[in-house]
Amino acid sequence: MVFYETIKLQRLIVGAFFILSSLICHSQAKIKFEQKTQNFGKTKPGDLIEFDYVFSNNGNQPLIVKNIEVSCSCTKYVFPVQPIATKEKDTIRVTFDTNHKIGYQDRILLVYSNAENSPTKIRFKGMVDHKSEK
Repeated sequence: MVFYETIKLQRLIVGAFFILSSLICHSQAKIKFEQKTQNFGKTKPGDLIEFDYVFSNNGNQPLIVKNIEVSCSCTKYVFPVQPIATKEKDTIRVTFDTNHKIGYQDRILLVYSNAENSPTKIRFKGMVDHKSEK
């Protein structure tokens, strides 16, 4: 009799563990950008191009942006350091220095966060036309 009660207790503990695990796994932040790709059109070398990437936290836990990875030092960024509450919005500001750049530009930034969909890619594109240089 004690043996069967021990098995029932073990099953109850294991079941509770799985229920709590699934609740914890589904409790996450989720980053969603209003616009993941921006196009700056045509510009001349030496211009500073600025973009604002507006995003929201569509998860059920605070969102923390941890880092952004870029492939070139010509791309700078500023991201919020404070946690973004559920259903709140914030902005990542990106600046692209076109100095010494010519031709079609297509840059990808990887946004690392505590979101379930991390890292998230954002990008910008455009043409740096040396013919329009003054």
